[in-house]
Amino acid sequence: MAEFKARVYVTLRPSVLDPAGVAVQAGIHHLGYTNVHSVRIGKLVELTLEAEDRTTAAHQLAAIADQLLANPVIETFHIDLDDVATPSAL
Repeated sequence: MAEFKARVYVTLRPSVLDPAGVAVQAGIHHLGYTNVHSVRIGKLVELTLEAEDRTTAAHQLAAIADQLLANPVIETFHIDLDDVATPSAL
């Protein structure tokens, strides 16, 4: 078994209105940063898991994200997966 650290980024689909992003953009403009043209708000989920290999971990994470973390009607997700370094044997 290997241990992996994953970051799952969940964002609204481009066609979905993002009222929170619009509000943050207005706040940024109020601060004087008028060069910011678009703000989209999402969420980040970090987790660690054990799996036989990287492919198995990626498949499990995709299933978790699709079934629980993201609403497939309005959201998409992207997964970054890293190996967790294990201390070398002495």
